[in-house]
Amino acid sequence: MVKPEIDNTLKIIPLGGLHEIGKNTCVFEYEDEIILLDAGLAFPTDGMHGVNIVLPDMTYLRENRHKIKGMIVTHGHEDHIGGIAFHLKQLEIPIIHGPRLAMAMLEGKLEEAGVRDRTEIRTVLPRDVVRIGKHFFVEYIRNTHSIADSFTVAIHTPIGVVIHTGDFKFDHTPVDGEHFDLQRLAEHGEKGILCLLSDSTNSEVPGFTPSERSVYPNLERIFIQTTGRLFVTTFASSVHRINMILQLAQQYNRVVTVVGRSMLNLIAHARNLGYIKCDDNLLQPLHVVRNMPPEKVLVLTTGSQGEPMSAMTRIANKEHPHVRIREGDTVVFSANPIPGNTIAVVNVIDKLMMQGANVIYGRDKGIHVSGHGCQEDQKLMIALTRPKFFLPVHGEHRMLVKHSQTAQSMGIPAENMVIIQNGNVVELTEESIRVAGKVPSGIELVDTSSSGMVSGTVLQERRRMAEEGIITIAAAIDWNGKLMAKPEIHLRGVVTSIERSLLQKWVQQRIENLLNQRWPEFAQSLDSGQAEMIDWGGLQENLERELMRSIKRELQCQPSVTLLMQIPDEPVKVADGRRRRTRTAAQVAS
Repeated sequence: MVKPEIDNTLKIIPLGGLHEIGKNTCVFEYEDEIILLDAGLAFPTDGMHGVNIVLPDMTYLRENRHKIKGMIVTHGHEDHIGGIAFHLKQLEIPIIHGPRLAMAMLEGKLEEAGVRDRTEIRTVLPRDVVRIGKHFFVEYIRNTHSIADSFTVAIHTPIGVVIHTGDFKFDHTPVDGEHFDLQRLAEHGEKGILCLLSDSTNSEVPGFTPSERSVYPNLERIFIQTTGRLFVTTFASSVHRINMILQLAQQYNRVVTVVGRSMLNLIAHARNLGYIKCDDNLLQPLHVVRNMPPEKVLVLTTGSQGEPMSAMTRIANKEHPHVRIREGDTVVFSANPIPGNTIAVVNVIDKLMMQGANVIYGRDKGIHVSGHGCQEDQKLMIALTRPKFFLPVHGEHRMLVKHSQTAQSMGIPAENMVIIQNGNVVELTEESIRVAGKVPSGIELVDTSSSGMVSGTVLQERRRMAEEGIITIAAAIDWNGKLMAKPEIHLRGVVTSIERSLLQKWVQQRIENLLNQRWPEFAQSLDSGQAEMIDWGGLQENLERELMRSIKRELQCQPSVTLLMQIPDEPVKVADGRRRRTRTAAQVAS
């Protein structure tokens, strides 16, 4: 009997996280099975008006949804789990495996989005091995990062073991005492690793990333020196940092109030799981601490990245309903700006200073360390795993290039690694690695509307309104295709040297010309000759398009043009006894 030929190829398809920071999402595909590793989000840029979050293009997964067997989650940061609730509205992911803290956070997100019943959530512990489908066995290996309960994963496939580091650094004095499981990582390296996918975020930075514990004495100095109210803002997910801040507050007799929904949620989950330990009376609601002596108050907030709706940004803008900066307050930014957020953060700092706050920020203050490994961390990862093939992931292009150079210096041949983009299909066999094609990639945008998704056309219109302004034209047209009055024109954000009266006259001429030339196209007689059917929708569309073209030529700009067309509501009787009535464009077409 002849056995069927098996395609011994593992496909690795990143949908997000490459040539960018954020929305980390990776597909592993073998024969007819797909597993997902993480599904994160990114935050919008300045040009994405009205957009709340950015997701990777999931077209490939929608087209292959029947192959999806499950998901593995490495840790609980938003750029790794923030997109899952949105994807579950379009896809069914049978099971999601992940760390306890990440799964506790995810469960709340799924409940809020109304998709909790669309998947099964299972928590894992260090060295747990889970089976997904018939081809994949995944082992969770404890690592150290800026959030508690973070893992590297060893994915066992029919062609060999693939290690995905997740986000990592080698912290030898972790705040929670949970050390990187170097022994297990080395055991896999001894047995043989086919391919290593490794975090590239700090590949341009020499040396080792400092331990999270190195921040403690610098924060303590601030607690000792501050005599007024103390505000501290950091990443809501920085469990270790928050734990240290709470310890210092208790040591220096400050009561803590937490401002910001995401931080409140994370602290609640982390306390339930034992990752944050503090006395119950240390944390108090805002109304309790409002009248306490300033030297007894610590306000812990979100907003270290200048996010528009975060607590610290609203405080800086004097928009927070319950918190105002006072002269003598001290504000500590215990985080460095993510690339792209620097301007927003600087603006917040300026506004806080203008209100009399002493703001402590900057890399030189030693109040923040990265959760990602630098060059020596990356070298140690390669030395422990000794992979045959290497794939730099999680970073912008220059970071991927530098990481690949570091790997070459560690003895991995250049032909045994590839630098890829989102959507590239990496085909991995026991003997080769190559880019073998591309699937749809890009972004999907989400706002707060009922449908949620923002199309490219809508975003383009929003950009045009923001950059070029909007012109609204109101015109009343009778049954004979004539203007009943002069059009009304309203300009918002449009710069023009033409006087409004001249512009009104010019627009009126354009409308009248089009009506005179093309009215018969939209007012059609029935065969009986007893009435006319008028396609007001088609007329409005054509008028709006023609006005937009004419305005672009005349004003040398491209504002958004909206035509508000007033038409008769009811059929009317005319002198010859005939009645005229309307119908839609769809009715005319039929």
